[in-house]
Order: sequence, then C-alpha cells, then structure tokens
Amino acid sequence: MYKDTRKVHKQPDNVDIFTISPYNNYILRKRCKNREARKGMKICVFGASGRELDRDYYEAAEELGALIAEHGHTLVFGGSRNGLMGAAAHGAAVCGGKVIGVMPREYDLPDVTFQGCTELIYTDTVAERKRIMQEQSDGFIILPGGLGTLDEFFDTLAQRQLDKLCKPIALLNTLDYYCALELVIENCAKKGFMGLNCLDMFVLCDQPDEALNYVVTSASSGGTITSLYEHRK
Repeated sequence: MYKDTRKVHKQPDNVDIFTISPYNNYILRKRCKNREARKGMKICVFGASGRELDRDYYEAAEELGALIAEHGHTLVFGGSRNGLMGAAAHGAAVCGGKVIGVMPREYDLPDVTFQGCTELIYTDTVAERKRIMQEQSDGFIILPGGLGTLDEFFDTLAQRQLDKLCKPIALLNTLDYYCALELVIENCAKKGFMGLNCLDMFVLCDQPDEALNYVVTSASSGGTITSLYEHRK
C-alpha cells in the first residue's frame, strides 16, 4: 500500500462531471464557506463509475459529497473521477472537504483518477481497496451502482453479519433504485437463507441528508463505530 498525500483541489478542465452538476463551483464554495469546524467522521461512499446515467443520480451524489464536507466529515471513496463516485468527490472537494481516494495502482490513469483528492492510497488489488475503505471509515453510504457497488455493499453487510464490522450502512435510494434489492434481501431472510437480523443492519434513505444523518447518528450512538479489523499503521 502506498499513500500519496495531495494538496490539489482542482479537477482537470476536461472532466465531464461539471457539465452534469446541479451546482457550479461558486455556489458550492459559498454554501460551505462556514462549514462546521470540528473533527468529523470518515464517511465511505460506494457508487457507480458509469458516465451515462440519469441526471438525478449525479445530483444526489454531488449533494451527498457537499453535505459530508459541509458538516466537517471526510469522504472516503474509490478514487475515480467518473460516475457517481466522481460526483460525490467533486461535491466534497469544491466545498473544501477532505477527500481520501483508495484505488488499485493499475487504475491510476489521467482519465480515471480524481485529481482533487487530499490523500490518495494505492493498493495492489480491488479486494485490498475494499478492505482498506472498510477499515478507514466510520460508516457507509451506498449510492446506486452495478456489480462492483453491489459487491462492496454485500461484502460490507456480510462483514457486519459476522461481527467483523460494526458500522452503520445506508443505501441512498435515488429514484427507488434499491427498492427491488430490499425485497430480495427480505425474501432471503424470510426463507431462512440469512438471519432476520440482517434486515436491521442497513436502511434505505431517499435523500442524501437523510442517509448522512442516519450514518452519523448511528455511528455516534455508542459501539457502532468499532471495527474488529486490525487497522493498518
């Protein structure tokens, strides 16, 4: 694992996230100018890296990133400038928030890596990236996504079920994206393929502020931010 600490908070001019953002940089900076000056939590955000998605998904992701920074928290994400990951990172970085990217070194390409990271942690594998993000964070917000995002969600949920991870998990249910998934998990639990307690290990939230509030409140309520992972030095 290699850490690259950066002080740059500017994305390259050719990045496509600005064209789909509901905010311009001036509005975001003005909004977050008086953000809470306190030691916040590390909020992990998993999400899609695809570029051709409904505008509402990008807007919700960027709003979430802005809220994380606005409330003095740190965004931990997969390091990509593209898709919902990039939108969330952009929202946080423009607000002056701390942004920690974690990505396999092989993905560190000019058209992939988000250049506004405060800190960039390189890994050798995707599995190592996922584990470090779980270790680094106090809670998780899952944006809409495909197989990679679902893998990250289910792995985190499984770790929690096995008592190896005890941190809050929220699914950001933009445009009802995760309603069908919730039904699948409920069906699995009802038919005995997983414990019914799994249904209490995550929540669906329709709005970014609702998801962030749930994660922060739950992680602050005692015991829920303790990880049984051995943190890397």
